[in-house]
Amino acid sequence: MIPRTLFGDDHQLFRDTVRRFMEAEVAPHHARWDEQGYVDRDLWSKAGAAGFLCPSMPEQYGGSGVDILFSVILMEEQFRIGATGPGFGLHSEIVAPYILHQGSEYLKSTYLPRLATGEMIGAIAMTEPGAGSDLQGIKTSAVKDGEHYILNGSKTFITNGWHCDLVIVVARTDPDAGSKGISLFVVDTTMPGFTKGKRLHKMGMSAQDTSELFFDQVRVPAQNLLGEEGRGFACLMQELPWERLQIALTGVAAAQAALDWTIQYTRDRQAFGRSVIDFQTVSHKLAEMKTEIAVGQVFIDRCIELKLANKLDAETASMAKYWATEMQFKVMDQCVQLHGGYGYMHEYPIARAWADARVQRIYGGTNEIMKELISRTL
Repeated sequence: MIPRTLFGDDHQLFRDTVRRFMEAEVAPHHARWDEQGYVDRDLWSKAGAAGFLCPSMPEQYGGSGVDILFSVILMEEQFRIGATGPGFGLHSEIVAPYILHQGSEYLKSTYLPRLATGEMIGAIAMTEPGAGSDLQGIKTSAVKDGEHYILNGSKTFITNGWHCDLVIVVARTDPDAGSKGISLFVVDTTMPGFTKGKRLHKMGMSAQDTSELFFDQVRVPAQNLLGEEGRGFACLMQELPWERLQIALTGVAAAQAALDWTIQYTRDRQAFGRSVIDFQTVSHKLAEMKTEIAVGQVFIDRCIELKLANKLDAETASMAKYWATEMQFKVMDQCVQLHGGYGYMHEYPIARAWADARVQRIYGGTNEIMKELISRTL
């Protein structure tokens, strides 16, 4: 494979540490978490103690103050073992940055240190039963009442939703202002009127605690407003490219893991007196997948470089998310085929990875929406 030039010696040492953590603390338990529908809460405390939560946050707020490549490594190593349960990436590189970039000093000093230790688990509530990729269609409302906003509505498909202690809620503060009537709020889940719904039973990502959230006359202090009222949509558009790149980079990492498992399986599996990998139709298919993953990795690494230089735009991030996740699922499907009947058995990691991969083309904005965003630049 083409050597990756993004990472230095410190990054490699960190990768080794993360890999040991994932293999010791995550891999042995993931099958059980799949069955129970969520990861054990103490995993978050262990990750926090190891410095694996919010590493790119400034040290004054409990982070390590390192570059986002450390977070990239955490995501890649998690998906390398097929562990889709821990919602570390969303917690550390979506929720925390919203607070860091848009929050007041009060919000940053109150919540970021607790996110960094794992004392609090973060989620972001955008999607509603009637509004997914079209964020301007949300109905959840926030009405100003003195020093508070009164929050009403519901959200669904919320990652970390069942475990969460803090939620960034996208709500409408002006029903007549379109995209300029949307605001963001930091909601503590202990606030009266906030309730969590059932954990949702999904096709894949069974260990990820995805759930519904409900807001019934929740009084949110005005100081918990993120940024300015009516600027929520603009804030979302500012952060979404990085979110979509995270989906893309995990897609490439997951595809590489699937290929590695399949190469090993086809070496070990015998048919007609020889290893399956020795059949040309199999080796050529593996060669195709290896090439597509290599192409994807180079593009994603370039996108990461753009993000490091604060030059990643919405168009490029949309391309990355669309292409990488389509490639990921194509690779997964072919790897299942090369496993034969065993590829359909849940005990094999490729079967779970295939089911987990399907949602990558949906969340973060469907791939149809990604194409629409790209086409606007034509």
